[in-house]
Amino acid sequence: MIEIRVATPEDAAALVSIYAPYVKETTITFDYEVPSAAAFAKRITETLHTHPYFVAEDNGVILGYAYAHAYKERAAYDWAVEVSVYVDREKRGNGAGKLLYCALEETLKKQNVAILTACITGGNQGSIVFHEKLGYREVANFPKIGYKFGQWLDVIWLQKCLTEVEGKLPPFVPYSRL
Repeated sequence: MIEIRVATPEDAAALVSIYAPYVKETTITFDYEVPSAAAFAKRITETLHTHPYFVAEDNGVILGYAYAHAYKERAAYDWAVEVSVYVDREKRGNGAGKLLYCALEETLKKQNVAILTACITGGNQGSIVFHEKLGYREVANFPKIGYKFGQWLDVIWLQKCLTEVEGKLPPFVPYSRL
């Protein structure tokens, strides 16, 4: 049974092994080099100060991970985040991605986040369909903005409202204060 839990720095090596094939073999991420486990551990720790970072685990094996981070750093964006999910390419299709995003959404609502965004490389139809099934809609397309593996790539932004965005919102609550 798949369980969702908060990521820890000790998960970094497992997360790097999930992320590495995406870096080395796809344009899904624009990283050129696979980050070290130490760099991943630092990302986890830093993210958890303000936003959730979760792993999906089945019998002690990490299947994937998802996290949120500020859409932009200025105060006016406090209620908007960018979300990302990566599932082991050998273990996709078991619902881990959806469970991770559901956990993110539940937590982000408690943080008073109103808007979710997802940045997807053009041509990654699997990710676009996944997000659309979860209620995201395309809001922007930046043609030929990234360059990897000798080709120019589009970036598509999708967005989902978690709550009504009219009127005054309660203040953003950092994850570390939940």
